[in-house]
Amino acid sequence: MKTELIIRSNSSDIDFALLRDGRLVELNKETSDNKFSVGDIFLAKIGKVMTGLNAAFVNVGYPKDGFLHYHDLGPQVQSLNKFIKKVSTGKFKEFTLKNFRFEDDIDKDGGINNVLKSGQNLLVQIVKEPISTKGPRISSELSIAGRYLVLVPFSNRVSVSQKITDNNEKERLKKLAKSIKPKGFGLILRTVAEGKKVAELDKDLQNSLNRWKSLCKRIPNTNTPTKVLSELDRASSILRDVMNDSFTSIVTNDESLMLEIKEYLQEISPEKENIVKLHRSNIPIFEKYGIERQIKTSFGRTVSMSKGAYLVIEHTEALHVIDVNSGNRSNKAKNQEETALEVNLIAATEIARQLQLRDMGGIIVVDFIDMKSAENRQKLFQHFREVMALDRTKHKILPPSKFGLVQITRQRVRPELEIKTREPNPNKNGEVEAPIVLIDKIEAELDKIVNSQTEYKEITLNVHPFIYAYLTKGLLKSIRFNWFLRHKKWIKIIPRDAYQYLQYHFSYKKKNK
Repeated sequence: MKTELIIRSNSSDIDFALLRDGRLVELNKETSDNKFSVGDIFLAKIGKVMTGLNAAFVNVGYPKDGFLHYHDLGPQVQSLNKFIKKVSTGKFKEFTLKNFRFEDDIDKDGGINNVLKSGQNLLVQIVKEPISTKGPRISSELSIAGRYLVLVPFSNRVSVSQKITDNNEKERLKKLAKSIKPKGFGLILRTVAEGKKVAELDKDLQNSLNRWKSLCKRIPNTNTPTKVLSELDRASSILRDVMNDSFTSIVTNDESLMLEIKEYLQEISPEKENIVKLHRSNIPIFEKYGIERQIKTSFGRTVSMSKGAYLVIEHTEALHVIDVNSGNRSNKAKNQEETALEVNLIAATEIARQLQLRDMGGIIVVDFIDMKSAENRQKLFQHFREVMALDRTKHKILPPSKFGLVQITRQRVRPELEIKTREPNPNKNGEVEAPIVLIDKIEAELDKIVNSQTEYKEITLNVHPFIYAYLTKGLLKSIRFNWFLRHKKWIKIIPRDAYQYLQYHFSYKKKNK
C-alpha cells in the first residue's frame, strides 16, 4: 500500500489530503482561527457546578462553556488541584513530580461538588471539539501524546495498545517502559512502538516531558482561561499518528512548511526525510494529484462505486443512514446472492473510506443488500472489520442482522466535514451537481450497457456541445479514446444544441441474431 500526504497552504488555511494508493481517505483543514483542537490543554476556570448532572461547566474561552463530567475528572484530580495551587505561586518548580506527594484517589461514585468549587482554576484537556451548539467536551485526566508513547501525569500505570496482539512483544514493551518511566507519570505504549528499542522510546518520552515542563512554566501569573499547551499542528499530528513504512511521499506547495516537516521528521523518522518534496508545477497541487476531482465525487448525497453500484448517504439529528444500491446491474454468470455479496463487499470498502473522509461520528446504520446466506453475512462482517481497521478513530461494528442492517458507533471528536458539491445552474436559477460528477455518471451507465447480457452493434451518446468538446478533446488522449481502449468498442458522441448543460442520453442498436 502506497501512502501519500499532500498539503496545500494558502494565506489563512492549510489543507491536508491523505491518499492510499491514490484514493483520498482523509481530508483535514487547519485554520489560523481554530483555537480549540483535540489534545489542547487549558488552564480554565470552573463555572457552575451542577450536582444533579454530577458535572461542571468550565470556562475555556469558548462562547459555550466546556462540559466536565465527574467520570472525566480522573482518579487523581485532587493531586492535580494541589499541584496547580503549588505551581501557581511561582515558587514550586519541581515539575517532574518525583518529590510530589500524591493525594488519595477520589471515590468512583462520588459527587463533583466534593471535588470542585465554582471559581477554582483547573487544568483541562479538549477531548471533543465544539460541535453545533455545544461547547467543547473536556477532561482533567491529562495526557501528552508522543510518537511511540503517551505520557499520563499523576498516574503510575503502564499499558500497551490493544492493537499489538503478540503477548511476548507486549511484555517486552512493558518492561522497557517500566525501566524508563519517571515517578509520578504513567505511560501508554502506542501501536507504532512495536519492535522499537529502548533508546527510541526514551527519546520520545523526553520530548513529552519537555512539553509537560513547558506547560507548567506557563501556569504562574496566568489569567484564566488560557491555552497552556497546544496539540501539534495537523501536519505533525498526522505524521506522528500514521507515519509508517508505506509512506512514499509528502508534497506541499509551501517552502517554509516543507522545511518544518523535514525538521519534524528528523526527530521521529530520519530515514523518511528525503520523501518530503516541494510542489513546483503551475498546475494547482490538489488538481495535480486528482484530489479536487475526488472531493467533488465523494461528498455528495450519492456516491458512485465500481460496477455501477452506489451509496446514498443521509444525515439526521440522531444518526447517519447509508443505503447500498446495486444499480440494477445484471451479470449472467452470477446469481442474485453472489451479486449481492460482491456489491456489499465493494460497498463496505467504500463506506470505511467515507466514514474516515467525512469524519462521520455517532451512530451509523448501513442498509446492505439482503443476503440469505449466514456464511455470506459473516464474510461481509469480517471484510468490514478489516477495512475499518485502518481507521484511527475509535469505533465498534455489530454483525449484520437478517435484514442486512449493520450498526456502527464511531467516536465523534470534531464536527463532521461537509463540502458543498453542487454548483450554480448555468441555464436557470437553482443548483446542479458539479459537472465533474456527470462524467462519472456517464461512465457508470456506459459500464452497465457494455457489460449487460445484450450485445449492441452501436452505442451513441447524446450530450450538450460543451460536454461533447470535453469528452473528445485530445483525440488519442481523450476520454472517448480511453473508453475505446477499455471496452473495445467505439462510442459515437453527438452534440445536441437543445440539451441542457448536464443532460445526456444513450441510444443503441442491438446486434442481429
